[in-house]
Amino acid sequence: MSIKNKSSFMKELSAHMANINRVLKNIKLEVMANFICSDNKGVIITTNKVVSMLDLQTIERYIKNIKNIESNHVEALKLPQSKLYLKIIGISYLLEDSNTPISSNVIEKIIKENHIFNNIILASKPRLIKVSSKSNMFIIWINIWDIQSGVKTKSLINRCFNVESFIVTIQNTNMNPSVLQYKNY
Repeated sequence: MSIKNKSSFMKELSAHMANINRVLKNIKLEVMANFICSDNKGVIITTNKVVSMLDLQTIERYIKNIKNIESNHVEALKLPQSKLYLKIIGISYLLEDSNTPISSNVIEKIIKENHIFNNIILASKPRLIKVSSKSNMFIIWINIWDIQSGVKTKSLINRCFNVESFIVTIQNTNMNPSVLQYKNY
């Protein structure tokens, strides 16, 4: 939100809080705005529950229709994000036709180029761990940013894709703190 929009919005804060809650209540939504404040990027609206896309669109529509707000200077509203964890199994330790171990940079490039990862943002570099010292297979842990409901993460679970001649599978996992202790290949 532009500085001018933010200033205009914050001048009538109590009226906007009441109006947002009235609009949400009128369409029989259970979400209510509890608190509104501003920061350097715009306005933060805290709600009593995790909002759905309908809740978010309703609040956005209200804000864009305020008389003194320039709607073309209001970015789409965003939900808070959480770091969620997945693992990729079934990938070879060595690149095909070479004796070079696969690296986290190669995995990151593969993820960025694969269509199933569209709109996915990695929270950190992929972590690669050899399954065992005698194995030729890796497990790859990836951390992604997702909204609190985990919609993006859930859409990836049990999906398969190709890495060279291997078919790899994405699985859900809890954060494994010991992953951070392993060497990043």
